[in-house]
Amino acid sequence: MTFLFIHQNFPGQYFHIVRRLAGQNDKRVYFITQTSQIEIPGVSKIVYKPELPELSSCHPYAAPFDAAVRTGTAVAEACRKLLEAGVVPDIVVGHCGWGETLFVKEVFPRAPLLTYFEFFYHAQGADVGFDPEFAPSHPDDRSRLQVRNAVTRLSFAECDWGQAATAWQRSLFPAAMQARITRLHEGVDTATVKPDPGAWIKLAPQNIVLTRSDEVITYVSRNLEPYRGFHIFMRALPEILRRRPRLHVMIVGGDGLSYSHPPPYGGSYREMMLAELNGRLDLSRVHFLGSVPYATFLNVLQVSSAHVYLTYPFVLSWSFLEAMSAGCAVIGSATPPVAEVLRDRENGFLVDFLSTEALCDRVDEIHGHPNRHQAMREAARATAIRDFDTDAVILPLWDRLMKTLIEGRRPVEQPPDPGLGTQYRIV
Repeated sequence: MTFLFIHQNFPGQYFHIVRRLAGQNDKRVYFITQTSQIEIPGVSKIVYKPELPELSSCHPYAAPFDAAVRTGTAVAEACRKLLEAGVVPDIVVGHCGWGETLFVKEVFPRAPLLTYFEFFYHAQGADVGFDPEFAPSHPDDRSRLQVRNAVTRLSFAECDWGQAATAWQRSLFPAAMQARITRLHEGVDTATVKPDPGAWIKLAPQNIVLTRSDEVITYVSRNLEPYRGFHIFMRALPEILRRRPRLHVMIVGGDGLSYSHPPPYGGSYREMMLAELNGRLDLSRVHFLGSVPYATFLNVLQVSSAHVYLTYPFVLSWSFLEAMSAGCAVIGSATPPVAEVLRDRENGFLVDFLSTEALCDRVDEIHGHPNRHQAMREAARATAIRDFDTDAVILPLWDRLMKTLIEGRRPVEQPPDPGLGTQYRIV
């Protein structure tokens, strides 16, 4: 049986399912992607490079659409090369966000296409306009986002079935689309991501060694930016450090941009916040680790005494669920889809995204009574195992969905998930 996956950032959300399929002797796995140094044994990568002009004369609203069409045609050409080599997939699985799945059916018309639908943009009720400082509303948002969603709508029209990671992300799509979108997360390897009471980490160049017996706040994001609440977290630190004189802070993340607009005066958001807080932070206790290897990232979580995860209403980060799997005491923003998983004072704490005071209070509460919250840590890990474990929960669901499509059957349609107005209670 032959599987074809498509994602510009190999392996993207498909790491767990691809790795498992590639380890089975009766499966052949191909992956169309852009340049990547990552390798998975048994996976044949086909690299493509879209021709994207530096300048475009089209309307600004249409520029992302133009890039998506160019990306889609480049992927279609990669598919044709596979076809010429005699490769005909039994199923194609791909992320539609950059236009990659737009023209796949033109090359493989009989192969079922399972498309990842990650986000459907709205002018109100989601990320746009949520943060008055860095994501304010504009009069043209509705028109601009309508065009931005056009690639998603076209991709939906071309696919046989869809998949979204969380109930809230699924709820963003029109009801007619939700009927053909299954809620299915990519999962967490809970056997690898687990608590380690003996964990320790050494920070250079200070030669500081931190263990589970220390007070250690952790914050993780692929890039340090407003979408993941970096500015809120940083503004809370002076008071947190004042209240907890023995506490250290470990911050993991790069200086690039994943979702946010560039800082208003150039540079990085890390530089911007350090300038804003100049003289108010004890930098001997604030450690910026940058982008780190996965093993180091897990080590950071395992020594954490309080893990902070803030986000606009947007896609859910893998690091959030991995922090729960590692048994962290998670302080998360009361925003969807975080509060879809995190229940306040049961398996973590929920705080108002914009409230630095609430964040300081929860950090203080955790460290003021460290033994009191062990049950909450255990509940966080139990949630990750019950709902997101790759081997026991998630991969069997992927197998079932793909098998249904390969056999030419239609998955059972599900009713729409609750809409944008979902509210979450903070005790």
